[in-house]
Amino acid sequence: MSFFENPLARIYQLIEIGGPVVVLLLLLSVIAVAMTLFKFWQFGSLRLGTRKGVHSIEMLAVRLKRQSAEHNLSRADIEDVVAVNANAQIKTLQRGFRVLDTIAQIAPLIGLFGTVLGMITAFQALQQSGNSVDPSILAGGIWVALLTTAVGLAVAMPTSIALTYFESRVERHQLAIEMAVTRILNPVAHQSFDDPRAPVSMAGSWPVPADAA
Repeated sequence: MSFFENPLARIYQLIEIGGPVVVLLLLLSVIAVAMTLFKFWQFGSLRLGTRKGVHSIEMLAVRLKRQSAEHNLSRADIEDVVAVNANAQIKTLQRGFRVLDTIAQIAPLIGLFGTVLGMITAFQALQQSGNSVDPSILAGGIWVALLTTAVGLAVAMPTSIALTYFESRVERHQLAIEMAVTRILNPVAHQSFDDPRAPVSMAGSWPVPADAA
């Protein structure tokens, strides 16, 4: 019977063999899956990777630029306000990363702990058998003990991959914010960066996104 034919029966079998260690690892896997699904939903709702993903920060920079003369705001003041709001958004996106990172790091250790306990039990059984040593007793105890390590790695590896993916998306989002803010607050530098051969005009107005007009 494969795992996919009757997954519930296989899970019950793993719990029966692995004991509390497997139960703990399965609970960690449930938390990891729930957090991963939540982050996918959060990133999708915020439209990360699209122009709409940086829209709120971009509009804030435009609004502050328009109000700079009225409220006597310097460029440094505008950058500070934009940076605070951008950092708050990044922190929101990073919420849950510590949970995934903890699960990815601790799951293999819990599995190894279960393996050590299983090996101790196996060698105790071997010692109690006395002169009538049965190699199958030791072999059976070893594979049962190694089961917890396998479960721990099975929980840790997908969690680590998911965390790496989410971190890379947040980094790209942060770069997109920086580029959008630079395009608004420093149009000369942005123009030069886009096309070094383009003539630089110091008299140009600040660019405003089309949907902000």
